[in-house]
Amino acid sequence: MPGAKKKQSKADNYSTDPSSNNGGANRGPPQRFDGASERPSSSAGPGQASGSRSRRPSDAPAAQSTTAASRPASAAGPGDSSQAPLTDPARDPAKKKDQKFILNRRVEWGGNAFNYESGDARQDPCLWSSAFSNHTSFLLDPAEYWWLSVGDYPFAPVLFLNTLVFSNTPHKSTLPYTSFTPLGIMLNPKDPFAAGDPSAETIRIPIEHATLMDGTPVQPERQVIIDTNPFRYQMPKELMRRPGYGSVGEKVRLKLNSHILEGSVEKTVYQYAVLIGSGSEKRGLIKALWHSKQVLEKLPGGMRDWLFDGNALAWSVRQVSEIHITVDLDAEHGRAARDNKPDIFQVVIKPAAKINLSNIYEYLQGRSSFGPHVITAINFLDHLIREWPSNNHVNIKRSYFNRDTGDKYPLSGGIEAMRGVYQSIRLAEGKKMIVNIDVSHTTFWNVTGFASIINHLTGHMDLETLQYQWRDQRGKTNFKFAAMRRLRANFFNVKHKNQKNQAEASKKEWKVASIIPQSAHEFKFIEYDKETKKDGAEISVFDYYKKTYDIHLNYAHLPVVATTKNISTPDPRNPEIRIKSPIVFPMELCLMRPSQRYPYKLNELQTANMIKFAVQQPHARLQGINKGLDMLAWDEDPFLKQYGLRIHREQIQTAARILPPPRLQFGGQGPGAVVAPGTSGRWDLKGKKFLHGNTAPLISWGVMIIQAHTYSGRTLQIPQAQAFITAFVDAYKNHGGTVKNTTPIIQVQPHADLPKAIEMLLMSVGNKHNLRPQMFMFILPDKNADIYLRIKKSCDCRWGVYSQCVQGQQAVKVSPQYISNVLMKFNAKLGGTTNRIVPQGSGHFSSSTMIIGADVSHSAPNNPAPSYAAMTVSQDKYAARYAAGVQTNGRRVEMITTRNLNDMLTPLFREWIMHVNGGSLPDHVYYFRDGVSEAQFVNVLKTEVADMKEIFAKLGETRKGFSVKFTVVVAEKRHHIRFFPQGKGADKGGNPLPGTIVDRDVTHPFDNDFYLCAHRAIQGTARPVHYTVLLDEINVSVDTFQKLLYEQCYQYIRSTTPVSLHPAVYYAHLASNRAKAHENISETERRARDWAEPTGSSSARDPEEPKPLILMNNVDKIQGGMWFV
Repeated sequence: MPGAKKKQSKADNYSTDPSSNNGGANRGPPQRFDGASERPSSSAGPGQASGSRSRRPSDAPAAQSTTAASRPASAAGPGDSSQAPLTDPARDPAKKKDQKFILNRRVEWGGNAFNYESGDARQDPCLWSSAFSNHTSFLLDPAEYWWLSVGDYPFAPVLFLNTLVFSNTPHKSTLPYTSFTPLGIMLNPKDPFAAGDPSAETIRIPIEHATLMDGTPVQPERQVIIDTNPFRYQMPKELMRRPGYGSVGEKVRLKLNSHILEGSVEKTVYQYAVLIGSGSEKRGLIKALWHSKQVLEKLPGGMRDWLFDGNALAWSVRQVSEIHITVDLDAEHGRAARDNKPDIFQVVIKPAAKINLSNIYEYLQGRSSFGPHVITAINFLDHLIREWPSNNHVNIKRSYFNRDTGDKYPLSGGIEAMRGVYQSIRLAEGKKMIVNIDVSHTTFWNVTGFASIINHLTGHMDLETLQYQWRDQRGKTNFKFAAMRRLRANFFNVKHKNQKNQAEASKKEWKVASIIPQSAHEFKFIEYDKETKKDGAEISVFDYYKKTYDIHLNYAHLPVVATTKNISTPDPRNPEIRIKSPIVFPMELCLMRPSQRYPYKLNELQTANMIKFAVQQPHARLQGINKGLDMLAWDEDPFLKQYGLRIHREQIQTAARILPPPRLQFGGQGPGAVVAPGTSGRWDLKGKKFLHGNTAPLISWGVMIIQAHTYSGRTLQIPQAQAFITAFVDAYKNHGGTVKNTTPIIQVQPHADLPKAIEMLLMSVGNKHNLRPQMFMFILPDKNADIYLRIKKSCDCRWGVYSQCVQGQQAVKVSPQYISNVLMKFNAKLGGTTNRIVPQGSGHFSSSTMIIGADVSHSAPNNPAPSYAAMTVSQDKYAARYAAGVQTNGRRVEMITTRNLNDMLTPLFREWIMHVNGGSLPDHVYYFRDGVSEAQFVNVLKTEVADMKEIFAKLGETRKGFSVKFTVVVAEKRHHIRFFPQGKGADKGGNPLPGTIVDRDVTHPFDNDFYLCAHRAIQGTARPVHYTVLLDEINVSVDTFQKLLYEQCYQYIRSTTPVSLHPAVYYAHLASNRAKAHENISETERRARDWAEPTGSSSARDPEEPKPLILMNNVDKIQGGMWFV
């Protein structure tokens, strides 16, 4: 257990103090008016200024209000001596009815604006236009605006907190009112909202001495963006209510994994703010202080009367005034205080809010709106049902795990999966509260030695080799060392055969601060002689263990582990000075403590193993849920009893419906052209032609066999590839494809550098046919993700050629079913369509209709990779084919930025208008959005939908007053509701039949939502999709919409089964996954990023905006095709 200060001064670099991250402590996420956190777009729209966003400083000085009416009337701008004083309508009763100000200011001043740089003002000549020579109206909201004074002049523009009306059109700032541009406020004197003219004249107003109404000075380095989107404020502030319930379909009964919560809701609960220490203490210390004897003695009623969220909030039925408690942990544990640093902390409990649980009942009865009073009550109940299981099991968010009773499964790489139970409280249709219960799975580190873990983690077969390979030939650490750093922040024991007290050593916990890139031979420290109580000689970790414990370290060339514990040692550079140094241990003596979560993304093998473990048939999942109920032990929960609440153990039963399945239209005229799958949820392509084959005969194409580079892969031989291609071409012709070149060029990878090999294939194919290649096929030796990404990057971005990858092991089999499955994607990329639903009645849609899908995918929390926004737009009249756009969208930013929406959708909209609807805008748009939480529903309307409406307005300027009507739907798969049908509603495996829909009992009390199981589960328990309709401007009937949504799931172009999710969203998900191949980074950078540590949010570690994706080569217009399937 050496206290280590290595001799080299570089030891100072191993600090893990988060405060060393300069500038990060006070930096917060940028804010929107509506509370959503989002990064700014790098360019501004019409009437917008571009720049950074920031919050109002918390220490901004406050002053008395100065209204415009109190300003001198003579204080006019240059060239205008007749300006009448501005009046505050909120204070002038005569103005309240007609709240318009006519600003008749004539400005003809070639004056100076000010540009601030490094705190110094410099003159910047700026010609002001005669912006206000005409009457310009500003409609003021008297409850929500701020005056802006510019120098000594009550200048014309008025900035509002929530509403700015320019030319009688309402607008809203996208930023807080405290943000201003360095050059002043940017306003457009024309009417860009009607014309959509980005080149309209702009004026700039200097803000050298600008102040707000409350006297707060304007920060000159900040910026204001005046949002010019007129649709932003036409969006509803609340979601639409459920117009009714569906009635179409066969009625069936099924059980749901939810339970009714009932009991008294008349109690009053008091919420308290808890401050422990300085507020920066870690959760483990906070928990220890809260459960200390001193706190227990001072809390009225003891711990059973109090709930604590483990951070900053507490609740109790007891009303108390402010409590101050001093906790001495040294006295608590009977130990002597450390020199100059006793473990004494202050615990302060302050009254914060009064919670009436009856607010929930009032809301469910429809007598109260949903607001903070309901949210705080639900939040309390959520913590209430979590308190008891959290005390008895390992708690991860809303899931609970027990290592002694839970099922475990090794996943490889030094980690294991564990099965537990999930529970959450929610309000439901039928004026009730329910608790959703499901099985839960997560990953933990194996309880084994660190050396064994890193051996598996890096993919090595033996430690003897690994200990010499975590550095390259230049002595720099590589990705294997980065993998070892994943041990950081975990707890461990130190165990070896010569410990004096094995039992005591097994209880002693250490925490990993860092992995130091020095071996036990290299890392040296000053040994402390306990007998003489003096510092001794310098010694290495290896020699220390040999001398002290008679242990010969077997893997002494592995890096050493630094702990969070420090000791005082002499500074090797100046022995007169003592410094703090970490205690270090050899890696091979460290043993991982149990029940520590593995927070990283799983690799392909681990993911496959996790799926095997997590997939359960419905009867097995029910057994797991019942086992979880035993873990939760509601009947024994003292906290539920104290508050008079009871959760029924019986599952809720509901009346579901099975929607009628559609018929499918394929190509040709024979009896097989129309298929009726019924409730089987599947069909095959045998003897069927695609609805549409490739749009141009296949002539210029080639095949490359990728060489195997791993022991698991096998390179296909040329004769095997020829046999596969022959069968592939024959099958394509049988399915309706047109192939003029039946013997394409087949090459074994001609160059070790894959991009160079693809270039050589392109030249060979193009020169042979004197035609740009239409398609490349790659036969892969294994499922290597890096190879796949390199292929797609070269084909999509460099050459603009469609590509199709196939697995070599499947190609050898020449399976007709596999070939047909690949051909669906192959044909779609070449412009074809697999099938469509047979329309009932007059057609697919009652009016010209476009379908848009969107998805934003995020990397793991520890990974600094950007978020990817993908959007799809239907490209035919029955919405079977789609085009897609994709772009980086900041880091962990869920709302798609205005710039991305414009860049991705404008060209796709134009394609639809010209080629699908004869040059006209659509009458109706269905917008399906994936991956949005309930808290962001309104933001989807106010940002994304408003931006799309503005794009349509710009594209349809000739149709004044026309506005495309939207139906906006959020699709959610990350939920825990499951169906367990009884009798005729179940398939052979116990899963619900395709088309099963539930719109009662577990849905929202008032919102327009439902659960739809459109697919047939191949394995495990089917997961329905939760759809919530946010907005419906065309008033589609409930039955019509549910039926249309279900039938569209049969048009997924690369499947012979209906899919669980609407295809528009499914395609967006595929496109966002492909975005990784379009990143503008090297493989080395990507690999380093994938091994990143979970040291907080990625945006905090890398504040810069991620690079845009590499643009696709669109020379053959592949971007308008289905390149992503």
